[in-house]
Amino acid sequence: MVHLRDAYKILQIDPSALPEVVEAAYRVLALVHHPDRNGNRDNGAMADLNWAYSVLHDPERRIAYDRERNPVPVAMAAHEGSSLLERMQRNADASMEGDAASPSRTVIDFGRYTGMTLGQLARSDPAYLEWLRRHSAGARYRHQIDAVLTSLAARRAPAPATPE
Repeated sequence: MVHLRDAYKILQIDPSALPEVVEAAYRVLALVHHPDRNGNRDNGAMADLNWAYSVLHDPERRIAYDRERNPVPVAMAAHEGSSLLERMQRNADASMEGDAASPSRTVIDFGRYTGMTLGQLARSDPAYLEWLRRHSAGARYRHQIDAVLTSLAARRAPAPATPE
């Protein structure tokens, strides 16, 4: 489903904005566009604000909206049919097994990349992965991110020259 309206643009916020930012943006813009305050009888702007806030304020609706807005890559098709909660549980079980689980298969359970693995994220947005490693939100993934980034760097490194 393609949305003609972008809830993030309507609220003038970044897609990674915290829930508190969503609420603050809504309140400020509601003061500007509310028909009782500005004398404008056109409720279109206020209706758009209300829609955007209703989508982004509810965590479940926001995740669904983000998925529609940024479809999950084809590589996630193997997980199709399993819920995010099931993938997170498998991920937690795998991380408890230690080295048996590949760090690149760790599933992110928050933000705009919800449902993506660290391996997919390394291929699609390595800069975000490096940022996540430094940010407190990525603290629980730090050792897996290090392993994925090390593997990525090894693949990008030029092959050693062979003597002739």
